[in-house]
Amino acid sequence: MTAVPAPAQQPAETGLAASMTEVERKRILAKSALFAPPAGVLPDGRRELVGLSREELTQALVEIGEKPFRTKQLWHWIYHQGVTDFARMSSIAKPLQAKLAERFVVGRPDAAMVQTSTDETRKFLFRFRDGQEAETVYIPDRREDRGAVCISSQVGCTLSCTFCHTGTQKLVRNLGAAEIVGQFMAARDSYGEWPSPKGDTPRLLSTIVLMGMGEPLYNYENIAKAMKIIMDGEGIGLSRRRITLSTSGVIPMMDQCGSELGINLAISLHAVRNDLRDEIVPLNRKYPIEDLIAACRRYPTASNARRITFEYIMLRGVNDSEAEARELVRLIAGIPAKVNLIPFNPWPGSAYKPSTREQLAKFAQIVMDAGFASPIRMPRGRDILAACGQLRTESERERRNATA
Repeated sequence: MTAVPAPAQQPAETGLAASMTEVERKRILAKSALFAPPAGVLPDGRRELVGLSREELTQALVEIGEKPFRTKQLWHWIYHQGVTDFARMSSIAKPLQAKLAERFVVGRPDAAMVQTSTDETRKFLFRFRDGQEAETVYIPDRREDRGAVCISSQVGCTLSCTFCHTGTQKLVRNLGAAEIVGQFMAARDSYGEWPSPKGDTPRLLSTIVLMGMGEPLYNYENIAKAMKIIMDGEGIGLSRRRITLSTSGVIPMMDQCGSELGINLAISLHAVRNDLRDEIVPLNRKYPIEDLIAACRRYPTASNARRITFEYIMLRGVNDSEAEARELVRLIAGIPAKVNLIPFNPWPGSAYKPSTREQLAKFAQIVMDAGFASPIRMPRGRDILAACGQLRTESERERRNATA
């Protein structure tokens, strides 16, 4: 097996290219605002505290006449202890507990349905306060007694990738920071993972993968806010090394994600030719493969210790030939990377078939011989439609907003 060569240093964009990237970034953020989540205020006027930044939480407390030092207390109870009832926040005096309960709430999305697969994968259908729904999946790792929470970033999706069930559901709206953080917190509730007095709380939910419903980088501001909350060392305290964002290649936001969050990156590649990727990942028509690979080369956290993951769904007779394996190797040469080969997970109405085991093995061997780890990701949760590409809900965008 040959070693992966060190990546060449990529120059930053300058001049016209950088200017055009900034224009496109602003356009993406403006369009994202059209699909904004509802405000975090209940019908009774109480405000949701989950999802507020430290600065916003401080301001909310100041507005009710409290001192800024209360922020640290509340942050600890909400994010470290996982407490939702102000009356259980023992370091806060009872009069203040009552005052907080009158004005605020610490909520969770409602688990409208919870299904557990025969392989112990657990899928949650979360219903949010406006009635919209998204799915979240916990995937246990039996070898290490830990696992990953696959979190959704949007209700529905706008990308229409032809192999993905989620892509058959039109984008309804973005999820807010509270709804994104809330998925992880609700999963922790389900597994009893908040600290116990005995100090023997397990840590099964050790990793976050932003690979659920939606394109995370089309909801970047809410994703960034949520991940900063999750990474805060005085709260949930999850390391950026344990968070991976999967994108189909929204290049201007990839650059921003790398510089601001520094979390791990996964690329939904799935094809090595523009003509085929145009067909199965339509976003490629805007951000073609050569530009996507260039963006990967300049992603700031890419290193041999923190490799970029290239996700490649194996479609029988479509993208799984040995020639395509060799072209994949050529494309990613010099990038600290690994390749996840994903057997296609069928869903009702899908037109594709999974690659044969023999072809999977041939493809993987070519990639491994070039020096890249190339695990074949075994499907998890297929029996409850929780596997990669199978997530979908019945939520629909309101007709009055359909042309937004």
